[in-house]
Amino acid sequence: MALTVQRLSQNADLGLTLVAGHSGADRVIEWAHAIELADPAPWITGGELVMTTGLAIGPSDSEQFDYVTRLVRARAAALAVDTGMTFDAVPDGIRAAGDALGLPVLAVPPHTPFIAVTRAVIDDLTADRVRAVQQVVDQQDKFARDLLRGGIPHLVTALGRALSCSVVLVDAEGGALSVHGPDAGRALEHARSVSRGSGRRRQAGSAFADEHATYLVQSVSVAREPHGYLAVASPAALQPEERLLVAHAMALLSIELGKPAKVLDAEQRLRTVVTQALVNLGPELDAGLLRYFGFDEDTRVVAITVTNVGPALPALRETADVITRQSVPYLLSPIREGLLLVVSDDRGRDWVVELVARLGARLERTLRAGRGGTAVIAETAVSLRQARAALHLGPTQETVVDFSDTGTFSMLFGGRSPGELSAMSRIVLGPLEDCDAAHGSSVDLVTALRTWLRNDAHIESAARELGVHRHTMRSRMAKVGQLLGRDLDSAEVRVELWIAVKARELLDVLETD
Repeated sequence: MALTVQRLSQNADLGLTLVAGHSGADRVIEWAHAIELADPAPWITGGELVMTTGLAIGPSDSEQFDYVTRLVRARAAALAVDTGMTFDAVPDGIRAAGDALGLPVLAVPPHTPFIAVTRAVIDDLTADRVRAVQQVVDQQDKFARDLLRGGIPHLVTALGRALSCSVVLVDAEGGALSVHGPDAGRALEHARSVSRGSGRRRQAGSAFADEHATYLVQSVSVAREPHGYLAVASPAALQPEERLLVAHAMALLSIELGKPAKVLDAEQRLRTVVTQALVNLGPELDAGLLRYFGFDEDTRVVAITVTNVGPALPALRETADVITRQSVPYLLSPIREGLLLVVSDDRGRDWVVELVARLGARLERTLRAGRGGTAVIAETAVSLRQARAALHLGPTQETVVDFSDTGTFSMLFGGRSPGELSAMSRIVLGPLEDCDAAHGSSVDLVTALRTWLRNDAHIESAARELGVHRHTMRSRMAKVGQLLGRDLDSAEVRVELWIAVKARELLDVLETD
């Protein structure tokens, strides 16, 4: 808490009285200095409480007004006049000048020596400096916790809030990694302009101001190589304590951006274990493990399955690299289809499309992804089932299928457990499954029914797809109708059969995981 003239006047031990210039009572005192000169201006730098016995202020009102004017021009914080030596009270000319020019004037009682006032000011300034240092230390500790809890985005946000500034972090090529604050757009432009430099200029960073804010851009380097640029946009130049916070944040960012490969591999192994445990244990998983990767118990997430990724280890490394560059908290694990990725639910379909495109280019493969519905992180398994359903039920020509885009099926099968899907299919397809089990693959009525429905009940088309004669196909469908006791020409019956078949297909996907 800064020492103001008003607060100093309230120090009961000093007995000071604010007698003029009340409009400036909130001025901050940065030092106290006793001067007995007619013109103290050359000896002060601004922010001082000037103390005088009145020996050189002059006897006339005009001389006293000129004296106060010189203090105002030198940006003095206030004037303290002793009332026990030269004057019994603060002269009227000094009071009038203080009121006219807005300079606070304090009356110092005869029993209060200037050294007591100086000590009070120094003690308060020292205590204020100690408080500021302690706040820096506390904030540094918070930065470390934020980085562990939510990665780079949490750290950038924490720095912005601590400074009440806009903060932006870009990678070495100028790609935005994390942004915070209302002036983030301009800060991003300045960070990118520095990142586009070359040689020493590219690494140096810059500090400048425009009509909007003051900008500080610094390179975040690892082993003397710039890995990114941090830009801070503040309404005014940063104070020394604030610059310390920026420097500490940059050190943490350097550590995070420069993690050695062995650390990253170990972290991914832990991430894989946590991801698999989350799917299997749900709410029983220790929430502390989730917080290490940037998630809380109440975080809402989506599961994303990516297929055709090829060998697991290269796919995991490339996926982790792509996402880490975006500073997005995530969980990642290999699964039967390919990869399971868990991110916060604000990562929509467009984000997944871009991710799949980048990852596909790196792996040199044509990828396809399913995005599940939103779920509390403890129910990630539900979103995973939906992501798998999206891949299986959605249009095959789509690179990314969102579960919500599967229409009616998303309502019918959303979050269904294997047991529920089995009941949905068994109640309709049970007789066909029993017949297939009894006669082996030579009959396979369920496959015949599925193919027939997919070909809009066209016998010839279904027969061609299965590679059998049309009479064989017709015979199988007659057997299906006989076992089910249903009229296969009925549209209502076909809809019911199609739903049961889709439930069976989705069940096959879940059971083979």
